[in-house]
Amino acid sequence: MTTTQSHLLLSHHSFFQTPKTHRSIPKSQLTITSQQLIHGRKLRAAVIGGGPAGSSAAEALSLGGVETFLIERSPAGAKPCGGAIPLCMLDEFSIPLDLIDRKVTKMKIISPSNLTVDFGKTLKSHEYIAMLRREVLDSYLRSRAVSNGANLITALFTHLETPESTQAPYILHYNINGSKHSIEVDVVVGADGANSRVAKSIDAGNYNYAIAFQERIKLSDEKMKYYENLAEMYVGNDVSPDFYGWVFPKCDHVAVGTGTVMSKPDIKLFQRGVRDRVRNKIHGGKIIKVEAHPIPEHPRPRRVVGRVALVGDSAGYVTKCSGEGIYFAAKSGRMCGEAIVKASMNGTRMINEQDLKREYLKRWDGEYITTFRFLDLLQKVFYGSNAGREALVELCGDEYVQRMTFESYLYKKIAVGDRWEDVKMMFNTFGSLIRARILKREIEKLIV
Repeated sequence: MTTTQSHLLLSHHSFFQTPKTHRSIPKSQLTITSQQLIHGRKLRAAVIGGGPAGSSAAEALSLGGVETFLIERSPAGAKPCGGAIPLCMLDEFSIPLDLIDRKVTKMKIISPSNLTVDFGKTLKSHEYIAMLRREVLDSYLRSRAVSNGANLITALFTHLETPESTQAPYILHYNINGSKHSIEVDVVVGADGANSRVAKSIDAGNYNYAIAFQERIKLSDEKMKYYENLAEMYVGNDVSPDFYGWVFPKCDHVAVGTGTVMSKPDIKLFQRGVRDRVRNKIHGGKIIKVEAHPIPEHPRPRRVVGRVALVGDSAGYVTKCSGEGIYFAAKSGRMCGEAIVKASMNGTRMINEQDLKREYLKRWDGEYITTFRFLDLLQKVFYGSNAGREALVELCGDEYVQRMTFESYLYKKIAVGDRWEDVKMMFNTFGSLIRARILKREIEKLIV
C-alpha cells in the first residue's frame, strides 16, 4: 500500500523474483493413469472473488486451457485501499498507463514529534509510485480475464460442498437476486478477501486482522495542487498504536486513512487523529466516500486443502509494516492459476492436494515467506512505541536506506547493496533507536 517503511532495510534480505513464462508441460514428463485423465471436457475451476487475486487467477486458468468460472458479488464495488502499486507491476501485469491517477514522486514521513523526512530524494527520473483507484484497477483486470475466456457470474457465493472422493466434484452454491443456483467444478480458488467464506468452508484457520478505515475527500483545485504528486504517511500513537496513517492522492481527491490491529474499536478515534494532523491541508474538503475493511496480518495456517487453494487476502498475503497487498494478491492469483494449469497439463488431467502444494505453495513460500517474516520483525521493532517510530523516521532520512527501499519495492527483486553501507545502516539503526528512547525518557521526566 505504500513505499516508505514497507521495505526499510530489506535490500539484500528480499527474495522477490520476476515471473516465469508459462509453458505447456509435455505428457512424457508426467506419470499419469487413465483415471487421472479427463475425457470429453476440460478441467473446471471456480474462482471466488473478482479482485486482483481472483481476476489474475481466472486469467491464468483460462489462458492455460482450464474452463473457468469467476464469481464476483459486486463488480461495481472495490476494497478500501490506498491504491499504490510498484512500478514493476505495471509491466508484469500489463497495466495500461491511462489507468493511473497520479504518479507520485514525492513522499513525506511525519514522526510523532512532527519530524518530517522527504523520502523521495533518491527516485530516478523515470521512477514513481503509481496511484490507482481500486474500482478502476479491479474492473480492468476482471474484464481482461473475461476477454481471455473466463465466465463471469455476478452472484453472492454462499457455501461449498466438499466431495467424498478425489474424483468427485465440488458443488458451489451462490445467489443471484434472491435466486439460488449451484455449479459443479473440479478445483476452487478462494479469492474472496479477509472474511473468506471459502476459507471457512475448508477450515483454513483463523488469523489476526487489522481494520483499515479511509475517507475519500474532494479538495479544491488549489489544495489538490499540494498533493499533485505527493503522498504522506503519519506515525504515532495518535494515528495508530501499531500501524500508520496516510494521505494518498487520487484523480480529483485524496484518500485519508489509517489502520490498527490492537485497537479496532478505536479506529474512528485514530482517523480523527490523522485528520487533525492534516487539518490545514484538507480544510474545506468534502467527504465523498467512507470505507472500512479488514486486512489480514499473516498467512492462514492452511492455504490448500484438497483441491481448494486460497490466494490474496483470503490466504493472508499482506505484508506487515506496510500493509502492501495489491501486488501480492495479483501475484499469488496468477501463481496459483499457473500451478493448476501446469499440474493439470493444460486442463486435461485431474489434480490433487499434493499438486497444489507442490506447484503453488512451495513456490510461493520459497519466494516470499522470508520477506513476510522479515517485515513482521521490522514492525515489532519500529511500531511498538513512539520512540521506535521516531527512530524509523530518522532512518528514512538516510539516502542509502531510501535507495535500497525503492530498489526492493519498485522492482520486487533483490537489491544489491554495498557491504560497508549495510554495516553503517545497521549501526545507524541501533543509534536511532537508542536516541529515540533517551529522548522519550527525558520528555517523560519533564512531564512528571
